[in-house]
Amino acid sequence: MKAIGLTDFGGPEVLHAIDLPAPEPCAGEVRIRTHAVTVNPTDIGFRAGRRAAELAERTPPYIPGVDAAGVVDKLGPGPVGRLSVGDRVIAAVVPMGVHGGSYAEQFVVDQRSVVPAPKGSTHAEASTLLLNALTADLALEALHLSVRQTVAVTGAAGALGGYTVQLAKARDLTVIAVASSADGDLVRSLGADHVVDRGEEWIAGVRALVPNGVPGLVDAANLDDEAVPAVADGGALATVRGWNGPVGRGITVHPIVAWEAFTDTGALDRLRALVEDGTLTLRVAEILRADRAAEAHRRLADGGIRGRLVLDFATSLS
Repeated sequence: MKAIGLTDFGGPEVLHAIDLPAPEPCAGEVRIRTHAVTVNPTDIGFRAGRRAAELAERTPPYIPGVDAAGVVDKLGPGPVGRLSVGDRVIAAVVPMGVHGGSYAEQFVVDQRSVVPAPKGSTHAEASTLLLNALTADLALEALHLSVRQTVAVTGAAGALGGYTVQLAKARDLTVIAVASSADGDLVRSLGADHVVDRGEEWIAGVRALVPNGVPGLVDAANLDDEAVPAVADGGALATVRGWNGPVGRGITVHPIVAWEAFTDTGALDRLRALVEDGTLTLRVAEILRADRAAEAHRRLADGGIRGRLVLDFATSLS
């Protein structure tokens, strides 16, 4: 089979097509014929070597990729009662695992990390769900906000930020979206109650709405300590890049690690159901052939993508 991977860490140019043997699922695993893979910021970090220590015992090539959509084509030995060959599914893959990531024509994954694709979605649309929506859900859970309390969301127009806005509204929270003025209509359409321009005065904009600061903030823009002044004394901030402070004023920082919930089948399936009932909106920025993965990484790193870039693995790489 063909995959997109790397033998040395570095810039987008290290990504290239690789021939690999088709992987075989063990007990409790399934193999998926890949149709679409979402390009996420975590893929950029993987390619650049941020997970090198976790891969030290692995022999290259290394295969990136977390989110994927496709069709089950083989079950491992033993019972896998929820899934059958031919099912349209989505999966959350840990690329540091023994089988590597999802940038491949076929990949093997723990069956607990696989759920049905949302009804009515294309493979490309379905592939954009799990990592970002799960991260958003975990972040909101960590903040422990009560109904009608206020949460601020930085990077609200992006994939993670957009899911955070929608999930926060589903929890009946008041949402302040921090985004560019050009994205105001977009984030309002996702449910934001207030929109604050992300420019230099955004802290003042949040404080104008909530003078004492917000009780909770999800930092989808990776602002880290720059976001702290928007949070109230004793409040909480959820971060997705591993930053954990230090901060004062009794503020708690919650680093969110989505990998840890990838085998929580119930949580993944609830997100699928939220797409089907209209709570969550799947947003594809553009679909590119898988052999354009390097271009996709460059474009994502440049910023300004609304939704997600998706790699098409249904078209042969040969």
